[in-house]
Amino acid sequence: MKPERMNVTESVVRYLTEHIQNGDWPVGSKIPSENQLTEQLGVSRASVRVAIQQLIGVGVLESEHGKGTFLRDDRVETLLTGANQITPADCADIRAVLEFRRILEPESAALAAKNAAAEQIAKLRELTVHLPTLLGQKSEFVRCDIAFHEALCQASGNHLLVKSLHEVFAQTVRNHVQLTTRFGEQDALFFHPQILDAVEARNANRARALMEAHILQNYDRV
Repeated sequence: MKPERMNVTESVVRYLTEHIQNGDWPVGSKIPSENQLTEQLGVSRASVRVAIQQLIGVGVLESEHGKGTFLRDDRVETLLTGANQITPADCADIRAVLEFRRILEPESAALAAKNAAAEQIAKLRELTVHLPTLLGQKSEFVRCDIAFHEALCQASGNHLLVKSLHEVFAQTVRNHVQLTTRFGEQDALFFHPQILDAVEARNANRARALMEAHILQNYDRV
């Protein structure tokens, strides 16, 4: 079934939702790749990616680096229409977003220092090494920056923290690009390697303190 010609992203979401509700993809199974869906549906890869990210944002799907995208929760209608879903309006105040991150991320970093698996540390290292190569490419730099913070949160082992942070980041990419444009890229380049070192050393207190300092830099400037 090809999606109807309305809003393309919405039609891709509908297509994915129907397959989930029909039981075509059981919980824990891998869904078709972006390339496969693009070919099957005859839509742009960008539309497929946005649709997948929408379902990731509400906790229906989960992306695993280098492995693919998996069905995490088949209660798709409930999660998509939930009244408590984080919206762009909720994230309009960047200071409120940074306050939220200041509460959530230092403790996530501390948990990551205790719980991170070897492959999660490897992913954090890969993102840390890649970040300096994106200097001057604001959008790509911000995506890599956000990916580091989300990977660190995933390493905490707490899916509630992961979901909350992902939803906020999904609504605030533009704000992060604006902050990076205004204040530069040095904060991430300075703090990410140190946070990684603390996680590798299993030093939860240092990881917590570094992440709080990292977020406070932007909070104080705003």
